[in-house]
Amino acid sequence: MAQHTAVEWLVKQLNDKVDFIPLNKWDEIRYLVAQAKEMEKQQTIKFANDYLDDDSDMNAEQYYTETYGE
Repeated sequence: MAQHTAVEWLVKQLNDKVDFIPLNKWDEIRYLVAQAKEMEKQQTIKFANDYLDDDSDMNAEQYYTETYGE
């Protein structure tokens, strides 16, 4: 089972706690969440590139995909 990113955790918390979001705001919210998830993904990949051993069988993109499933 894939782990959850911090952005995914935040979205779940907001879904559980926010009672009402106007329909006209959902497209904007989805766009912002997608941007945040992509930023988080790129940060994780950069970290993995910077710190994974050169002799590792896995590259940073594979690490992210295997860990978070995206």
